[in-house]
Amino acid sequence: MMKALYLLLLVSGSALADDAALLKCRSMSDASARLACYDAIPAGQAAASQGAARSAVPPMLAPAPAPAAAPARTAAQDFGFEAKKEKKAEENSVESSIVGTFRGWGPGAQITLANGQVWRVIDGSSADLTPMDNPKAKVVRNFFGTLFMEIQGTNHSPKVRRVK
Repeated sequence: MMKALYLLLLVSGSALADDAALLKCRSMSDASARLACYDAIPAGQAAASQGAARSAVPPMLAPAPAPAAAPARTAAQDFGFEAKKEKKAEENSVESSIVGTFRGWGPGAQITLANGQVWRVIDGSSADLTPMDNPKAKVVRNFFGTLFMEIQGTNHSPKVRRVK
């Protein structure tokens, strides 16, 4: 029991010493001096004045290993998948053409573009069009982030979500 109390006293003393160092740094007005002061505070180690030094930084304070580098992808390749990945600079549109003869769409229809992207119509819209071969298509993000497909030869733009 006495060993546990001694250990608790030792740990709390180093915490108080670290708090004093933080308060000292916080009171500095010069930004570069304040940064140097914070950098000088040992992370996760007892203060030297307490006489208890650890040989290594605790695992929870150790820096995480750097993740393996993923192959670089262009913003156009990732267009439409932003909700599934971390946010980065977003494009507002991507242009391609619809593969083959296009006659229109209905709810849930999948539209394949020449760039390999596949888009699903997610609103209840439908359109029966005069058959067109490889019409140009542009997927556009509006102000609210909703994606619509503008198709050459029609004034209708279905609301879409990228599938592939």
